[in-house]
Formats: sequence, structure tokens, C-alpha cells
Amino acid sequence: MIRRFLSHPSLVIGLAAAAAFALIGLVSLVWTPYPIADIAIARRFLGPTAGHWLGTDHLGRDMASLVMSGTLTSFFVAVMGVVIGVGAGVPLGLAAASRGGAVEWLVLRFSDLAFAFPSVVIAILITTLVGPGELNAIVAIGIFNIPVFARVARGGALAIATQDYVAAARLAGLGPGAIALRHLLPNIMSLIIVQGTIQLSLGILAEAGLSYIGLGTQPPATSLGLMLRDAQSLFLIHPWLSLVPGLAIVAIVIALNLAGDGLRDALDPRLRREGLGHGAG
Repeated sequence: MIRRFLSHPSLVIGLAAAAAFALIGLVSLVWTPYPIADIAIARRFLGPTAGHWLGTDHLGRDMASLVMSGTLTSFFVAVMGVVIGVGAGVPLGLAAASRGGAVEWLVLRFSDLAFAFPSVVIAILITTLVGPGELNAIVAIGIFNIPVFARVARGGALAIATQDYVAAARLAGLGPGAIALRHLLPNIMSLIIVQGTIQLSLGILAEAGLSYIGLGTQPPATSLGLMLRDAQSLFLIHPWLSLVPGLAIVAIVIALNLAGDGLRDALDPRLRREGLGHGAG
């Protein structure tokens, strides 16, 4: 298993980079070079120095400390949004696949309704109605993730439901719920993990977008999107204030997408067989 994963460079590079950013964020829980609320107007707009590795912002706050704390916030919001999506969407998808009929119709119509609007629009609508804030951003991102995971779980479960061992379980008297838990869910976990990685990268972008327009994380807390918003009017004068959080967002998203692609290749047996076939040829 480990050797198979290590044979996919995109997976190794993506997971290593994403883990590094997550670790940087976690370290901010116990240590940052300076407190993120440490305002010193006299040292504002400093470039990178030995004392301030990434310089200081318009309030004299240490940019490295802000990036560390902002990375944690962005990851936390995105991860919790994925947790909500998995927790509600996967059971809905399994119920739709195992029961069919009205349950499946309702799940599909709910998914169609959610997909009719861009995710950011839905998030903006929700946060506008209930107010800005980190918690509301999590709820907004989570609500959009629910139909995504419901569709993935339903599609994967329908493919598994045609297998002989599932038919044997039905003949043995197992009900739809037991079949879903014992046979369908374990066999679609790889699909859920891969989709979760993709949704995590989208959650990072969604959090950044919501914070950028003032509907996500609010001061005195910080996030990468909030740093971008604070720096937008100073881009032509002090471009690094925008480049630092912007490049951090880009790097995290690329890392998560690389990890998702690598996981898909490593966990999908059809792709492995195709790769073996091409190698033999």
C-alpha cells in the first residue's frame, strides 16, 4: 500500500506540501514570531528582515505571524465545511442509492437545486442572511458540500450495488440500512476521500473569497482572504502585502489538488490496471 502511494509523485508532493502548510497553521496555536494583534505604526511597511521574515503590513503587524494564523483559520473553515458535507451528504447519497423511489428523487432534486447556483453565490447569500463571521462561513461552505458528497456517494453506491455479494446480502435478509453500512460505505470510502481533498481546496478558495468581501473571518482574527482584503488598496505601492497571502492560497490549493489527483490514481483500481496494461504494451 505504502509503496503504491510512493509511486505517485503528485501524491507525495501534494500531501507533503499540504501537511507542511497545515503544520505551520497548527504551530500558530502555541507560537508565532509576534502576536497577530501587535500593532506598531512605526515599523509598518517593512520589507523582509531578520526580525520580520515576510515584512510588516500597514499596521506594523508581522506578516509571517499573520500568514501562520491565517493559514490555520483557512484550513479550519475548509475542513469543517468538508466535515459537514460528508456528515450529511454521504448518508443522503447512500439512502438514495439503497432505497430509491421518492428518497432518491428528493436527494437528486435537492442536488439539482444546489448545483443551479455557483457555490460562492450560495455562500454569499447565506452569510448575508445570517451575518458575516467564521462560523457562518463554515455553515455556508458545508451546505454547498452536502449535495456534492451526496452525488458522489450515490454514484459509487449504485456501482457497488450491482455486485454479487450485495445481492447475496439481500437474499440473506439484510435490510437497506445494513447493506449500506456493511457493504456500500466501506467500498466508496476511496471516492469520498478523493472528493474530500478536492472540496478542501475549494473550501480554501471559498473562505478566502468570503473574507475578501467582508463576509467571512472578522478582525481581530485573521485569514489569508482577510489579509488580501486589507492589502488590496496598497497593491501598487506595496505589492508584497498582497503577494504573500495570495501565493500562500495558490500554493495550498495546488498542493491539495496534486494530492487529490495522486489519491485518485492510487486508489482507483481501473486506473492502476490501465497503467499496467500500457506498461506491458
